[in-house]
Amino acid sequence: MYIGRDMSELTMISKRDWKNEELAYFHHALQQVLPYMNSEGLIIQKEIMKEIEERGGMKRNEADYTHGTRVSYD
Repeated sequence: MYIGRDMSELTMISKRDWKNEELAYFHHALQQVLPYMNSEGLIIQKEIMKEIEERGGMKRNEADYTHGTRVSYD
């Protein structure tokens, strides 16, 4: 279950200020409804993907005993 800021709050701030977990969650959520989105939703999805790419992707550099190598939003 995602625990964090909702989309209405996040749309008020720059994607650069989003946490990695927020980017990962909303990227996944929007991917699930991609066929049903309007043009505004598609723009938001593209902005999220662009921010993820600018950050170098969603992989962690190394794992430890509490975290894997993927960003988890759960």
